[in-house]
Amino acid sequence: MIKNLVFDLGGVIFRIDKNQAIKRFNEVGFDDAAAYLDSFTQVGIFGDLESGRIDAEQFRCQLSELAGKQLTLDDCAHGWQGYMAELPQRNLDKLIELRQRGFRLSLLSNTNPFMMQWARSDAFDGRGHGLDYYFDALYLSYEMGVMKPDSRIFEMMLQSEKAEPQETVFIDDSAHNTQAAAAMGIHVLQPDNGADWHEMLEELIARHNSQE
Repeated sequence: MIKNLVFDLGGVIFRIDKNQAIKRFNEVGFDDAAAYLDSFTQVGIFGDLESGRIDAEQFRCQLSELAGKQLTLDDCAHGWQGYMAELPQRNLDKLIELRQRGFRLSLLSNTNPFMMQWARSDAFDGRGHGLDYYFDALYLSYEMGVMKPDSRIFEMMLQSEKAEPQETVFIDDSAHNTQAAAAMGIHVLQPDNGADWHEMLEELIARHNSQE
């Protein structure tokens, strides 16, 4: 019986645009963003931030050194938040519906304080609600000290949720992440970035719950 639904943020809840993020970092004076930014897993100081090895202020200082100019925390937020291209209302409505039907909803995201500055604010959905409004729990890489697809982040999430893998669905647009979850016995969906995953999820839930 499927009881737990675990969602990625970028690519699933909202559509991401890596090129827009690169453009924004270029705008604030960091011209080498393309060498560090990826649609799934960041490298260098960007990866250090998302894995919790450095904090927001340390990131700002190190990015300033790379840029050869002093950047502000707002500059960093401007760049990072460029990843958010579109937040479809249909996804937010679906999350509310799924919780009303009794599913437990969690978020498991490779992310950072600058993205969460927006996502956990009242500006997130345009209706005065932050990300926490839509989920029972948030599992964030920079707080947990580990990133997907490392199996430890899935183990930590399952343990905290007291959830069984076979009762859990993980929805993520990265093949590396879904493969890691599937290896642990978790059911997975891998929609394309920004795709409508609603019907796929309902079919998976119906298929497995009908077997009980």
